[in-house]
Amino acid sequence: MKAVVIKEFGTADGLEVVDLPVPDPAPGQVRITTEAIGVGGVDAMLRRGTLGTFGFEPGHVLGSEVAGRVTAAGDGVDASWLGRRVWAFTGLSGGYVEQAVADIDEVVALPDGLSGVEAVALGSSGVVAHFALERARFAPGETVLVRGAAGSIGISAVQLATRGGASAVAVTTSSPERGARLRELGATHVLDRSGEGPHDAPVGYDVVIDIAGGAQLPLFLDKLNPNGRFVAVGLIAGLPPADFGARLLAGFRSSLSFATLSLDTVPVAAKQAVRAAQFAEAAHGKLRGVVHEVLPLDGAAQAHRGMDEGRVFGRVVLVP
Repeated sequence: MKAVVIKEFGTADGLEVVDLPVPDPAPGQVRITTEAIGVGGVDAMLRRGTLGTFGFEPGHVLGSEVAGRVTAAGDGVDASWLGRRVWAFTGLSGGYVEQAVADIDEVVALPDGLSGVEAVALGSSGVVAHFALERARFAPGETVLVRGAAGSIGISAVQLATRGGASAVAVTTSSPERGARLRELGATHVLDRSGEGPHDAPVGYDVVIDIAGGAQLPLFLDKLNPNGRFVAVGLIAGLPPADFGARLLAGFRSSLSFATLSLDTVPVAAKQAVRAAQFAEAAHGKLRGVVHEVLPLDGAAQAHRGMDEGRVFGRVVLVP
């Protein structure tokens, strides 16, 4: 089968298409003939070596979410899964392939009316956004700022905050064109990447959901209202300054909170319940997974260059 591996950590030129043996599912796993593969920010971070290589070596197969049809089942898996269209989480590897394997606990059946491309545009990002807002204890009537909103997680967070009754949903993004698209999804105020925006934008926010991280993160801690909650769900711009916590202590009397969120800490059953519900909503047009571009599997390097250059709005999807 064809697969995309990291030949060399760093730029997108380090990705290579290779031939690998078709994997056999282990007990408790299924094999999926992929019809769509999500390209995410975590993939880019791993390929760049932003936070180190996580112990991975050259030859590592990228990708964490796929959609397709179950074609084989390992011991202990109900045979009724065979032939079903599914979405699956493959971990931090094994997604950029023609044939993927996944633990059955990480597999969700897809509803009629939802394509594989739509599923991988929403499957991971929608759940991250849901649990980020939950961790922030977001409540109707509160103001929300989504930093780095043009990616798939940010797009989901904007929609969920809007549906949840936020009194304002501000976004940071890189251009008026992207801002206009985010307004169509529910954003009420568009800010630039430094958090500056129109005079009618809220001065402070009850909740900040941050996908970017990086050197500017402390600026957004300053935008929290008293009792405000900041949840970091990504580090696509790198690590924040080592002393960023000093901003929280400087605002001690405002009772500010900072948290990180990784789906690794969310029980699998809880993630899958939310994911299934979001897929059903997407199938009925109530929630959108935005697809920037669909490319063939050997276009993985092109997809990563687009992310590195900040050109992607939503998610790039690979199709074998």
